[in-house]
Amino acid sequence: ILAREVVPGDVLVVESGDSMPADARLIEAVELKTDEAVLTGESTPVNKSLDVLEPETPIAERSNMVFTATHAIYGRGKAIVTSTGMSTEFGKIAELVQTAEEEETPLERKLGRFAKKIAIVVTAVCAIIFALEAFEALSIGFKLESFIEAFMSSISLAISAVPEGLPAIVTISLALGAREFAKRNAIIRKLSSAESLGATTIICSDKTGTLTKGEMTVRKLYCNGKMTEVTGVGYEPKGEFHQSTSSINPKNDDDLSLLLKIGALCNNARLDIINNAWSIIGDPTEGSLIVAAAKAGFEQKELEREYPRKNEIPFTSERKRMTTVHSTPEGEQIAYVKGAPEIVLERCAYIMKNGEVKKLTSKDKNEILKVNEMLASDALRMLAMAYKKLPNSANTLDEEKVESNLVFVGLEGMIDPPREEAIKANQVCQQSGIKAVMITGDHKLTAIAVAKEIGILKENSIVLTGTELDKIGDEEFNKIVEDVAVYARVSPEHKLRIVNALKAKGHIVAMTGDGVNDAPAVKGADVGVSMGISGTDVTREASDLVLTDDNFATIVKAVEEGRVIYDNIRKYARFLLACNFDEVLVIGLFAILGGIF
Repeated sequence: ILAREVVPGDVLVVESGDSMPADARLIEAVELKTDEAVLTGESTPVNKSLDVLEPETPIAERSNMVFTATHAIYGRGKAIVTSTGMSTEFGKIAELVQTAEEEETPLERKLGRFAKKIAIVVTAVCAIIFALEAFEALSIGFKLESFIEAFMSSISLAISAVPEGLPAIVTISLALGAREFAKRNAIIRKLSSAESLGATTIICSDKTGTLTKGEMTVRKLYCNGKMTEVTGVGYEPKGEFHQSTSSINPKNDDDLSLLLKIGALCNNARLDIINNAWSIIGDPTEGSLIVAAAKAGFEQKELEREYPRKNEIPFTSERKRMTTVHSTPEGEQIAYVKGAPEIVLERCAYIMKNGEVKKLTSKDKNEILKVNEMLASDALRMLAMAYKKLPNSANTLDEEKVESNLVFVGLEGMIDPPREEAIKANQVCQQSGIKAVMITGDHKLTAIAVAKEIGILKENSIVLTGTELDKIGDEEFNKIVEDVAVYARVSPEHKLRIVNALKAKGHIVAMTGDGVNDAPAVKGADVGVSMGISGTDVTREASDLVLTDDNFATIVKAVEEGRVIYDNIRKYARFLLACNFDEVLVIGLFAILGGIF
């Protein structure tokens, strides 16, 4: 049936690739994963289950629900519709956007105050001049014509003092500024916002896709007791491998080569170029393994030709591991396994060291688990790789036999890393007296790790989650809002509350966003910034500025240009006032001298 005909009580049959037409409670879920970034800001796919949860569970953690406008990327399931239209979480956000009031921009407020000051000064000066000229007229005898002439002179003087060219100058400056913004990958939707950017004191930025690439990337490899760092950001297969301070070639290291090959072969994702950009078809986590292997020169297609897949035991949330069986160039059969480190280790009896298979000792296990815990604490998502040679006669897959007595090879740790230019842009912000604040729907540990790397999180900074924010009253929150650098696991209502609290403190706030969950805060901020590539239409419509490259560094460049516009307007205003007040001073001086002499 058509999506508009769906009503509460209907049953949705969910398959991979389906978009959800309503909010629904799952009644069946087979390895179901959904992409909820548009709603929650969650950078990784969400595993769904049938667990019973508390009513106050945050949206990002409601694993037993599927939501409007999100889509399934893996598995299948069934769900009973609970709400449609404006009653859905998506609809609630739409209502927030509709009820958010549009305020005057900082430029409009400044021009308003400026106009009032000019009006008071001009009125006072003209009143004095009228009084002096009227007094002079009385001293030589009362004549009505003299009073009328004095009044008309004062009115003319008041009009001449008004900088009538200022509106034209402001419009021209903003228009020229908008052209410069466009050259810097920023499109202005409201002219007055161009100057507002220059007055910005706090930039509240979304994490996924703005401060980061929004693309999972392998950062650390651990095998044979050595830690290897992988450079490069995103899905483009360019990067280097470093151990300690020296660069290495993984092809010269048997253990490292095998680790990368397992990651690329025990994999159902694909790396491809779409619209002249590298992208992943499938799970982003699996995609990062393919990219890591490609950086070392191991192309997935070539590996699959060399090691054709014969069979597969798929990943499930219960098993937490995946196994593929391949033929080797030597005519043997081999099983490659990847999964959660603690689960894979339980099934390993051996370990690969210096190209040789050795017995896995309890000391080895403890060391591997310690390294895994250390890397996981840095918000890296960890996967363990192992293998097992199988007899050529094994035609059927016995899960217990294939996945027992494995040979442990190593660990791969991945994260959605910060953009290099975002780190530099944050430094420019600090030098310019602008504070950057990260607001994300992601996990607290992930947010902290990225914020530290960028430089947003300082020693005395506070980190708040949405749950903690709910427990804090408005008065208490207003006291600490300027000290909070990172907000994690927040909802659309939280984002709007943060923006309003900062504005109440007198700050000019720029808020960035891409998903529908960001739209209310983007509209409520002094300067709303949306993403041109990954952003939703709802958020773009609510914003004042659109970034065509989805890059935090572009916001900083826009702020620089905004300050130039503000400086130009201020110079023009001074020039016009100087010219116009010359007339007031000359006539006023003669009126005073006439009154004295």
